[in-house]
Parts: sequence; C-alpha cells; structure tokens
Amino acid sequence: MTDANEHAEVIRNIPLIPLRDLVVFPSTLVPFIIGRPSSVQALEKALEKDGLVFLSAQMDPNVNNPTPKDIYSLGVTAKIIRTAKSDDQNTKVIVEGKRRARVIEYLSTVPYYQVLAKIVKDTEDRSPEAKELHKRVLGLFEEYLKIHQSANVDSIVSALKDNAPERVSDIIASHLYLPLEEKQNILETVNSLERLRRLNFVLENEILKLRTRFKHEMAKGSRRKTGVYGGDQGQKVFPAGLNYRKEDQPNEIDELKQKIAKAGLPPDALDKAQKEIDRLETMPPMSAEATVCRNYLDWLISLPWTKKSREKRDLKDAERILNEDHFGLEKVKERILEYLAIRQLVKQPKGVILGLLGAPGVGKSSLGKSIARATGRRFVRLSLGGVRDEAEVRGHRRTYIGAYPGRIIQMIKRAGTKNPVFLLDEVDKMSMDFRGDPASALMEVLDPEQNNAFLDHYIDTDFDLSQVMFIVTANQTEPIPRPLIDRMEIIRIPGYTEDEKLQIAKRFLVPKQTKSHGLAPSALGLSDPALAKIIREYTKEAGVRNLEREITTICRKIVKRVVDRGRDHRERVTPRNLESYLGIPKFRRSEIDRKDEIGVAIGMAWTETGGEILTFESTKIHGKGNFTLTGQLGAIMQESAQAAFSFVRGKIYELSFARDLHKNFDIHIHVPEGATPKEGPSAGITIATSIISLLTEIPVAKKIAMTGEITLKGKVLPVGGIKEKLLAAHREGIREAVIPLDNRADLKDIPKLLKQEMVIHLVETMDQVLKLALIRDLADAKPAGETTAEDSRKETPPATGEAEGAGPGLAH
Repeated sequence: MTDANEHAEVIRNIPLIPLRDLVVFPSTLVPFIIGRPSSVQALEKALEKDGLVFLSAQMDPNVNNPTPKDIYSLGVTAKIIRTAKSDDQNTKVIVEGKRRARVIEYLSTVPYYQVLAKIVKDTEDRSPEAKELHKRVLGLFEEYLKIHQSANVDSIVSALKDNAPERVSDIIASHLYLPLEEKQNILETVNSLERLRRLNFVLENEILKLRTRFKHEMAKGSRRKTGVYGGDQGQKVFPAGLNYRKEDQPNEIDELKQKIAKAGLPPDALDKAQKEIDRLETMPPMSAEATVCRNYLDWLISLPWTKKSREKRDLKDAERILNEDHFGLEKVKERILEYLAIRQLVKQPKGVILGLLGAPGVGKSSLGKSIARATGRRFVRLSLGGVRDEAEVRGHRRTYIGAYPGRIIQMIKRAGTKNPVFLLDEVDKMSMDFRGDPASALMEVLDPEQNNAFLDHYIDTDFDLSQVMFIVTANQTEPIPRPLIDRMEIIRIPGYTEDEKLQIAKRFLVPKQTKSHGLAPSALGLSDPALAKIIREYTKEAGVRNLEREITTICRKIVKRVVDRGRDHRERVTPRNLESYLGIPKFRRSEIDRKDEIGVAIGMAWTETGGEILTFESTKIHGKGNFTLTGQLGAIMQESAQAAFSFVRGKIYELSFARDLHKNFDIHIHVPEGATPKEGPSAGITIATSIISLLTEIPVAKKIAMTGEITLKGKVLPVGGIKEKLLAAHREGIREAVIPLDNRADLKDIPKLLKQEMVIHLVETMDQVLKLALIRDLADAKPAGETTAEDSRKETPPATGEAEGAGPGLAH
C-alpha cells in the first residue's frame, strides 16, 4: 500500500534515524540493525503511520547520542520492508531507499527525531557523454566485482544494464567499499552526469590502489598468497584478500572437518555438514554467504548430539536434596523419586513432562533447580511470558537475513548435554499474532511420541529431545490450549497454610536473606509470633514471595543500624516492635470480625493467584422485581447468580414469605473490591444464601464460608480449587466451611493441620446449606410486611460457635 507522503515534495513529521558508518542510496534494499532507544521509537512511529522513514548518516560514528549538528542534512526517504527483533535491545531492519531528501527543520528531538524534509530531485542527462560514461562505469564495476570475487558478476551487471543511468550510479555506489565521506559525497551529487563522472574517477582510483598493493606484495615475494585475475588487459595477478583459492584457508577448513568428526553427528546432520563444508571451500572467505555457512556449521558442531549428564541413582540422596530446598510439595517430590526408581530398572525410559500449576510464589520455578540438583542433570530455564512468534520456538529458516535457531535449541546448546532439566516458565503467558502460534509449536516439543525428532527450521535436521526432563509452569490452565495440556502430567501446587509459611520462613527465607545482606546469624532475632504477625497482617498470598519481601525489608533496616552502631549490634524483632520495621499492617479482617449480618454471606473463590475470600452483600429497594449485579462479575458468575435468584423465588413461594417480591422490590447483589474481576459458577450457593437472608431477615453466620454451584432445583454441584479455597478461608481466620458432597475426594489433599482446625460440612442441597449458614431456622422467618420498626431496631443475635457436638473435622 503506497502512502501519499511517498510522492510528496515536502514531508512533514517524518521520523529520522541517524545511521553509523552507513549511507543508504535510492533504489537499493539495505539491511541494518538499530539499538538506540530513540531510533527504535522512531522506527515504531514510522510503522504506525505509513512505513516511511528518513535515513541519514551521522558524521562521527563514535557519537552515541548525535545532535542535529552531528547528522548530515541530506539523506534518503526509505520504505520499511521488514523488521525483526534480534534480542532484547536490537532490531533488524530492511528498508528500500526511495528518494533523496534534505532536512529543512528539526520539528522535535525528544523522544526521537521528527523532521520537515524536502525531496531533492535528480537531474537526468541523456547526452552522448552520459551514455558513454554509463557504459564505462558498468565496465569498471564489472572489473571491480571480479577482483572481489563476487559470486554472481554476470547476473549483477546484466541487471544493471536494464536500469536508467541515474539509478545505476546509485546501485553501484552502494556496492563499493568506500569511506563514509566519499559515499556521502556521491549521495549529495544530485546531477546524474556529475555522479557518473565521480563514480568513474572513484572506480579507476580503487582499481589502481589494488594494483599498487599487488606490486608491493610481489616485491616482498609473497607469491603464496596471490590469486589469478582476468581483466581487460590480459592476465594480471592480484593480492590475497581480493580473491580466494582453496589453499588460502586450509587450517580453518581442516579444523571444521575435525570438529565435525568429533561432534558425533547423526547421519542426516553429518550429511548436511559435509555439504556445507564443500560449499564453503568454493566461497570467498569474506563473502556474506561464507559467514552464513560458517555460522550454521558452528551451530551443528556445538550441539550436544551425544553428550549426557550422568544421573544420580541414589533415591535417599535425591530425597534429601529435595527436602533441603523445599518444604512440603510432597506430590512433586514423590513423582521425581518414582522417575529415578524407574531409571534403575529401565535404561531408556521416556522423558518426563511435568506441568506445575499453582499461584505465584509457591515455588514452581525454584523447584526446577532443585530437581536438577537431585537428579544430577544440568538446568536451563526459558521464560515464555510475552512470546508470540512461532520462530522463537522453531527458529528461522536460513534464507532470512540474521536467521538463528529457536530458543529450544539455543537452551540445549547452553546446557551442553542432551538430557538437562528444561524449565518452560509461565507457559500460560504466551500469546499469538500474525507470525504464528508458539503454543502449537510447543506441542511437538512436549509430545514424548514426537520429540525424539524435533525439527528446528534453522538446524534443518532432527534433534532428539526425548531424554530431556521438561517442567512446565503456569498459574492457570484456561489460556493454555487443551492439546498442550494433554501432553503434560499436571501437578497442582496449592498455597501454603500459615504454619507451613512459618516453617518456610524459619528454615529458608530468614537464613537466606540474613546471608545475602551480610548479617551474622545472631544479628537478627525474628521471633515466631513476629513471623506469624507478618504472615497474617502484612501479606495476603498463597505463596511466600511477599513474605520474603517483608523479611528483606527488616534485614535492610537492621543492616543500616549495624553499619551505624558496629558489627556487634544485635536486634530482636517481636510483635510489639514490628511496626517500627514494616509500618502499619497492610491487611485486616474487618469483614470476618464483625457480627452476623442480614444479607451478607462469605464465599470462597479461586483465582490465578490462589484462593480468595469474597463478601456477597444483598439489599432490597422498592421497585418492580428487577435483579442487579455489581462488582465486575464475569458472564458465568452472572448466570450462576440468575440461577440462584430463580431458586430463591421458588423457595419463598414455597415458604409463603415475600410473595410480592417480583412486584414491589428490586434486589441488588454487590461483591466488594469491584476493581478485581470475578468469574466462575462456585458462588451460586453464597448468592442464594445472601438473598434468602435478606428476605427472611435472618442473619448469616459470619463464622462460616461456602462454595458450590446451585441448580434451579436447589442441588449443590461440585466446583474446583477446593484446597486453595479452604486454605484462603483458614488464612482469614474462618474455621467452618460448606462445600459440595461431590468434592469429598478433594479433601484427601487437605493438610492435616487444616482438617484439625476447621469444620468442613459436605452438603448436597440448598436446604442443608441454609440450615448451617442461617443463625435461625427458616420456619422462624416472618412473612413479608410483618417487620416492625421495633423489630428492625433490635440487635441481631451474636454469632454462634460451632454446631453443638461438632468438633473440628468433617460434618455432613
């Protein structure tokens, strides 16, 4: 698509990119790399508009941040053809030079240059002298290319003959090895006849320099480094570096052959390597194609085709290492020990592909390092957050400029063995765009039936990944394609209980931060009650990341005091003085600590950050039976609320109260913390309880939290995330919970401490929920309209304790 700016005589607000050691000419395709933030922003702005950018060389390439005075005023307008990220900072760009232009005015210099540019028109000349010079310059350029042993001299020259003289001079100038100033002078020569004259002079001068250099070399007797050149005046001999003979680089070729022989390449890879060696022997050593060929051979040679780490087989030692590094996580540890046990009986078992699913901060990523240490393997980590290009996984084909292998092969090379522990971190944070879907490319990597022949586009030969132990981490499964999940053995890592966090802090976090801050172990005395207060009042998380951050804050303050008062200074942190280190508490349990209320119920939710406690509030106002939901509720939760409301309408009709609800009242349900999105069907029984409490004016017990999906008939259906939800309730001080009976199997994963401290009710119907949640029986509810002002002023009954005869444990 062509923009009007491309043909305008004056172009306003065109982004300018200053170039180091490079002059771009019209009618040429030029690749280059930019890395300066201002240049990257200018490129992005140009891509947003019309893809047109102004390119001009800077006078001194050593200046990192050139000012307008450091940049030549005459340059070219160019069309951006292609861009590609080469790494975190640099971007590869291919542009097509369009027209000469001069900067009239710098419109802005921050954050990048934008200029007002005027097109400089070429003056064409069709005189006999111009035609004669055109032919002569073509002949000299052909001679110049032969001296430099260009691979396609004939095709280049024949293509040039079909172009206009003014275009030919620009294309030839772009191919010459000239100083920056000389190229800029040619660019600034607007008259096509004058440009041909200058090129004629430059080419004659360059060829003369080469001949002079040859004579100097011959005078020293360096015949061994010479080659043969056929020019217009018979056979001449020119120095090495201008052409190439096979014997010029015997050491490099022989060295590559020796490395290939030692690399242990499989037959297909060996065949490709030998073909590349044969091609390399026929190429000029300084040609771009030779560099591409050598890079490819270097990658083939450097991959660990046969090298493996020797695995540890001692199960007790592996178990000791796993327990040293992580507290809890029994399921993962058991799975690793099972794999090591299989290795003792089976020599070549299939690779392990574990999917660790859990909230941030529960130890998924650090577990990979621990597994590598326990098994004796190398460890590599690849973060997939933000990856949206399939080529990041499979690599680029070698036909592209600056091609390189995908991240999988790069990490295998970094590991140096073919059987490392490979952590694919944050797989749920990948996305996709027009360049492909990286999640689809991962399917081959994570399929034990296919990954023994993984094909990277750059390497272009099969590589065996079957012995790699892949560990995939994610916070949630919803963004991950279902076929990819099917290829993994999913192990859910739930959040920690308060007691587990306390043990982790004492055993791991405090010693780690004490050491990293240069404190002696005795310099910091952090009592258990102080740690417990940090966990309850300064953090609210499933993992321990924020807990470690708070401990780090304490260590920093103590380090400052140690420096001020001497290395012998000691401090003890207790609940009383904790606020002097961390400030006022960040979290409070206001909703849980209040008395029982009408229309307010406590629900349990499960998010990607772990379990959460939500308060559901309902109120009725005079209206026409409308039902309103607020609090940023998702579509599924809204449907669940509608189902709960329909159940309630049927229930109140059955019990003969508030029958005129649909005529006289509107019901409004609100879930506080409206900035946080909420989704899922598990709030059904909580919403129904809140509405029935509102209509019957019977308070809901604040000691109890609940979760479960509701049907129109009042049945309670199972939901997910039971362990995380119960941990969140326990964390908030709730000691009684209601969950669906069909979730009984999930209670096997509940920590013993939690079972001992909580009463967990298993229910099948809404009637059972109401019997547990409401502080009075529904039979005591007053029919609608009988509430008096005196009744409304009465204080609601205090929260009841645990049900009579029900101690900690299960009840249903």
